Amino acid sequence: MNKNLLLLTLSQIFSFTAAPITVFLSGIIGSQISPIKSLATLPMSISVVGIALGAIIATRVMSLIGRKYGFIIASIGNTLFSALAAYSIYSQNFILFCFANVFIGIGMAFTHQYRFAAAESVDKEMAPKAISIILFGGIISAFLGPTLANFSKDLISENLYVGSYLALALLTFFPSILFLFYEDKSKLEINLQYKGRNYIELITQPRFFQAVCASAFGYAIMTFLMTATPISMHVMENMSLSKTSIVIQFHVAAMFLPSLVTGYLIKKFGNSNIIYAGIFLYSITLIVSIFDQTFYNYMVALIFLGLGWNFLFISGTSLLVLTYKEEEKFKAQGLNDFVVYSIHAIGSLSAGIFISLTSWKIMNLICIPFMLLIILATIRAEIYEKNPSVIKR
Repeated sequence: MNKNLLLLTLSQIFSFTAAPITVFLSGIIGSQISPIKSLATLPMSISVVGIALGAIIATRVMSLIGRKYGFIIASIGNTLFSALAAYSIYSQNFILFCFANVFIGIGMAFTHQYRFAAAESVDKEMAPKAISIILFGGIISAFLGPTLANFSKDLISENLYVGSYLALALLTFFPSILFLFYEDKSKLEINLQYKGRNYIELITQPRFFQAVCASAFGYAIMTFLMTATPISMHVMENMSLSKTSIVIQFHVAAMFLPSLVTGYLIKKFGNSNIIYAGIFLYSITLIVSIFDQTFYNYMVALIFLGLGWNFLFISGTSLLVLTYKEEEKFKAQGLNDFVVYSIHAIGSLSAGIFISLTSWKIMNLICIPFMLLIILATIRAEIYEKNPSVIKR
């Protein structure tokens, strides 16, 4: 745990609170201030779109000014747009609230770059463990954010939830102070020119494609099923809101708690084997979901869904950092995050449609082709590594 990694971990705890607070409150606020009730979830959806758009912006900005100042600017931006969200709630302005959420999403794209900065702050063989430490900070954020948002929601008594976003503005400001002590090791004289292979050459590299597939489709499957879970449990199966909340909380814990050991497992067994393990854990989710929908079935399914996501996302990210040269890193990371969070957005946006048109069982079966794609991409990369002449780059 060197200084940079410590600063990144602390910053992750504060900055990542934007994600659970957006999930926790944006739909509720949208239903209260939206002139069209069917658009209540729009702020949440467009914040995910903001992450996808911000992936390219974040890497481009940091290639020009370095990670330190990129992270500081993003932190201040998150604070300003969280304050704008608070004002939009105060003034009951739904369009302004949506606008603020887009830019909170773009700010989150910078936060997602913390994991790459963590990998760069240690030796390459320690990168999986560094990434795991950063993601573990997410579990603290997942409880800190909603707890503080709930505690501060009545801060301005006549305008519920204004205080929640003022609290978010305070939380997201702390990283801008922490990063003043960050030592930027980016080679700006190289990165300014954005050199290296083009996007087609990068994505057709078997290991790069494997890494992107593991992260992108692993994330999409998790989001697709997680987003549909409250609707399936509470609306379609008439389970209580408290039971639904417990399942989601255990799911979030399963997403982040394994980060304590995932880095060690990757170092011991290799990225590909952990990717296969992630697919196996997803398979348990699918098998459990074939049976009747009960509280315990949902609980087991969502726990294994969280565990599988952790294995796939961390192994995909740690594999990615081994596939590019120093002068390509911002281009490669930007491409990876754009693909990952674009597919993540599609999974999030489509979940509500599919659960209303089909069923929980069918939604789980829909995930099988994407799991097979991750397996095939991994097998292809393994074959190429053993015999590069078999597959052309």
